[in-house]
Amino acid sequence: MALLAGVLTWTLPARADGLSDLESFLRQTRQGRASFTQVVTPPRRDGEAVARGKTSSGSFEFLRPSRFRFHYVKPFEQLIVADGQTLWLYDADLNQATARRQQEVLGNTPAALIATASDLKGLSGLFTLANAPDADGQQWVLATPKARDGQLQSIRLGFRQGQLATLEMLDSFGQRSVMQFGALDTQSGFKPGHFAFQPPAGADVLRQ
Repeated sequence: MALLAGVLTWTLPARADGLSDLESFLRQTRQGRASFTQVVTPPRRDGEAVARGKTSSGSFEFLRPSRFRFHYVKPFEQLIVADGQTLWLYDADLNQATARRQQEVLGNTPAALIATASDLKGLSGLFTLANAPDADGQQWVLATPKARDGQLQSIRLGFRQGQLATLEMLDSFGQRSVMQFGALDTQSGFKPGHFAFQPPAGADVLRQ
């Protein structure tokens, strides 16, 4: 989804490494919205030259310390909303909403890295953080979850001129997800209740 005309691109002067960019992003960016494109690629099967990825797109919004929305528009509409207490997953085609306690499910997830933490110290109990080699014009951070029973093997965050540009995730099954972000708008505010979610009439609601 294209950002509205007039949105300001947030950038910082070039930093020495990815960890410095991540620290600045966490401390200085209290809110934001951006479009994204995500490609999910399963492990390559025997006899398969190249694994086929699935592409989706939508928008991402966040308000620190504990609110965010991922709105998937294509190819299917889905909404993931964290309101500070509850994490909602809504599937429009099924008209089904799933609710879970937010503090129990975020933990060592990408959302903790980019939308809920306020500094590197806040992440140190969940992730081992290290600089990764520069590539594709970006400075990278490798985040390895400290919990051994999670679904993620590793997360990489790429910054271009101080702006979050890429989020890569590798899960325990070898599936790779690469999310590319558009220009980040940090100037436009959010109306009260923007991060609240009310299941549509007739929706099946599952609480876990």
